Amino acid sequence: LVLRDSPYKGAASYESAYGRASRALGQDAGGRRSELLSLIKTARSLEAGTRMDASLPTPRPADAGPPADGPGAGASIELVWIPPGEFEMGSRSEHAFDDEQPVTRVRISEGYWLGKYEVTQGEWESVMGRNPSRDSECGSDCPVTNVSWEEVQEFIRRLNKPGLGAVYRLPSEAEWEYAARAGSGTDTYAGDISEALGEAPVLEGIAWYNENSGGRTHPVGGKRANRWGLHDMLGNVWEWVGDWYGNYPGGRVTDPTGPGGGFARVLRGGSWYDDARNCRAALRFSGIPGSGDRLDSLGFRLARTK
Repeated sequence: LVLRDSPYKGAASYESAYGRASRALGQDAGGRRSELLSLIKTARSLEAGTRMDASLPTPRPADAGPPADGPGAGASIELVWIPPGEFEMGSRSEHAFDDEQPVTRVRISEGYWLGKYEVTQGEWESVMGRNPSRDSECGSDCPVTNVSWEEVQEFIRRLNKPGLGAVYRLPSEAEWEYAARAGSGTDTYAGDISEALGEAPVLEGIAWYNENSGGRTHPVGGKRANRWGLHDMLGNVWEWVGDWYGNYPGGRVTDPTGPGGGFARVLRGGSWYDDARNCRAALRFSGIPGSGDRLDSLGFRLARTK
């Protein structure tokens, strides 16, 4: 874990060091043994000599897990601890859209838990009793889709039963981008994309997008995680977040949660259907929270406060 979380000699930045190693890795969605082997490969692919980067917060190990009271209702959501810190929200990239600016310095004052994966069809069905996904043949480990923002709120209400001690919710837009970046300042957590359309080598190892997805969703965890252990933050399916869609304030802010009201909720991350430009950490989209916006490319992941 120390090797994975360190910059290396000969690399201009953490992102380029990790990206150099990770490009040599194949798709690996296996269990702990496969994860360990991947880390060993990463370490061996880099030149000797490490130093820790004190400017980036160190998360708790992904396998530490939240308090073991469980979500109840049959679901078992695997969570990763996200530490407090600061980042620049938005983008100055040549591929940025107008609503990604002004770039805003955001402070996340408290750590939180975030789903290691997008919520799956199996997890949804265990709580709600049915599977709304039109691609159900993909399997129980594929992300649930075809769910509205309001239906997601009902799923969360059922998880947050009195007495269980859990407080599940959708992440805020700022929490989502902070976690997706995991300390990076580039288009993706593996580096910048070179072209808005067509093949994007930087996405191949981390995201299902329109050039490699085969026109469908894929089981969660099939692509490499970011530095904080989160899979599919880019591509596979769009993810609902908690905020109403609105403009960025600019300047410096702490724990922003978006406008107090609005017409549409924010979507993040891009999907199997989207081109490379839409699978960037700063990319924003919006959807109507009611039943009108149920898409085969739209799902969600959970956050947990305690």
